[in-house]
Formats: sequence, structure tokens, C-alpha cells
Amino acid sequence: MTLPARIALLLLLPALPGAAAGVDIPALVECRQGIAEHAALGAATADPLRAVALGLQPMPQQNQFMTEFRLANPATVFGRQTDHIALAGASVMAVLDLADPRPLAGELKLETAYDADGKFMAGREVVSRDTTDPRTGEPMIESIILSVSTVRSHPGQTLAGCTYSLDLPAEEATAPAPTASAEG
Repeated sequence: MTLPARIALLLLLPALPGAAAGVDIPALVECRQGIAEHAALGAATADPLRAVALGLQPMPQQNQFMTEFRLANPATVFGRQTDHIALAGASVMAVLDLADPRPLAGELKLETAYDADGKFMAGREVVSRDTTDPRTGEPMIESIILSVSTVRSHPGQTLAGCTYSLDLPAEEATAPAPTASAEG
């Protein structure tokens, strides 16, 4: 069976039992999940058949830095309904039909980082906790940042969601590199 035929068949079937286990898109967008759940969404969206089984229909890309999906069932995030999400790096965002992002940023108590030239960006860190890298056992910091922004490729719309990351502790991340002595 060809890939398009398999996708068409999956669109006709209900979501597979357990297919969405660990992937709660509204919770991911609203920063109510963690790194593991974000990774599960990333793995699912990397496979077109798994994405479709989760109710995510790939959309044409309007922005080269984002992968966009239409939700089979609209979701409510931040009190607003959407059927459109975008993934960009470690971020998962709802694409909302809001021309002015400022009221939502205010509701979410975000700090404005940039507001000029038709571009708006606001955010705040909602989670910062010590953890351990499951692969290496190294100490890490799990960080989850809530943000609201605009992007030129989506006029009249606002992106709202979360960035999930694992970072090295500050002392390891900022340690100066050894330098060679010129006096040698």
C-alpha cells in the first residue's frame, strides 16, 4: 500500500487506542507537561502516519522555521479555541486568530521582550528544576518557558505556547575554555 493510501486509510479510522498516550497537546501548549511528553510529540510528528493517527494533519509550511499541523479536533488553549499548531525547535505553539497579542500576554503575566516594527515577543519561565539527563546521568536543568509572539508569515495571528529544554547547570554552561599561555 502506498504512503498516500495508508494516510487516507488512517484518516477514515478512529485514533488508535493508546496512540495519544503521553501526548496531550493542550497541556503541552499551556506548559503543563515536561520534557518527556514534548519528546513524545516530536517523535510522533516526525512520522507522518503516527502524526495522522494522533489527529495531526500536516499543513503546507508558511514559515521555513515551523512545522504546522491542523488538529482533527479543535483544542482549547489559554481559553481560546484553535485547530492549528506549530512546532519550531523545542517549542510547541497554538496558532490563534488574534491580531493583537498584547491582551493575551497580559492575561498570562508575560514580560514583553520586544515590541516594535510589527513584531511582538513576550515570555516568562514557568518551570526551572534540577533533573538528571536520562541518557548520561549528568545533572541538568529542565526549563519550560511560556511565550506569546507574532511572526510575519502569519499576519493577524498570534503564536502562544511553550519551549521545553534541558540545559547544563550555570557553572558548567559558563565555565571559560582553557587558554594557552603565550609565555610558554
